[in-house]
Amino acid sequence: MSQHFETLNTEIIKDDYEFLDLYHEPETGILRYFMKPSPRPCFSMELLRDIRRLQESVSRLHRVRDRRRHHIRYLVADGSVPGVFNMGGDLNAYLGLIRSRDGDGLTQYARACIDVLYPNSINLQCPLTTISLVRGSALGGGFEAAISSNVVIAERSAQMGLPEILFNLFPGMGAYSFLSRRITPVQAERLILSGKLFTAAEMYEQGLVDVLAEDGEGETALHEYVRKQVRYGNGTAAVHAIRERLNPTTYDELLDISLLWVNAALRLTERDLRVMERLVKTQTRLSNNDAFGRPERREAQ
Repeated sequence: MSQHFETLNTEIIKDDYEFLDLYHEPETGILRYFMKPSPRPCFSMELLRDIRRLQESVSRLHRVRDRRRHHIRYLVADGSVPGVFNMGGDLNAYLGLIRSRDGDGLTQYARACIDVLYPNSINLQCPLTTISLVRGSALGGGFEAAISSNVVIAERSAQMGLPEILFNLFPGMGAYSFLSRRITPVQAERLILSGKLFTAAEMYEQGLVDVLAEDGEGETALHEYVRKQVRYGNGTAAVHAIRERLNPTTYDELLDISLLWVNAALRLTERDLRVMERLVKTQTRLSNNDAFGRPERREAQ
């Protein structure tokens, strides 16, 4: 499939992104962004800012009169580190903010997360579909980000879960809200409080993954999903709209929960923070892997 991708026309998206690689597939309407955070594969403030800028650019494009000129129907999030979609919150930043008792800094970070996840959950209020392509670990905030998309496509053995309870915290940037749109609140709480990791196959059985792909076939599954929407997209979009209508997620809801998260984070003990430090080392180790085989660039004609 990679031969169909081309570098994004600079007349369409004019911004440069340090922590994202963008690829546009005009014939299918896919705009795919690879997250390439540094120094760890997690949601740094810089990555969050780049994603938000991209969302704003796509929204502006959908307000222009001639939409055929850009033809973006699917906004797809993907990871750039082998075996990793995203490892979640910037735990190293958390450590510094918590130890310095910087509640304002934690609030700023939480709001930056919500400012990305909420628009993603409502398809940027545009006639497009947000998709997460999970080909590796999606943990904590990475899992929140994945399930904030309208559609989750995941490879069978990809690991997903919410480990925050292991350092005595909870996932505060939308996990409960997004989970409760797909499963019952009781199931959501059990998942959050378990701290366990699950394979994408297990998450598919729970209803948290929409399309289950075999390992190495995630990109093929993405294109197959998009191909089917040519025939069934009207009905699919209507079902997704019903889900949002019956169980909407609001920005204020996410913001209120994130403030609960800030207060809980400030109550963590030094023992809790040492557990967090061990997870930072895991994030750092994973960041040393080479990038996924992204679609090869070819200049737009």
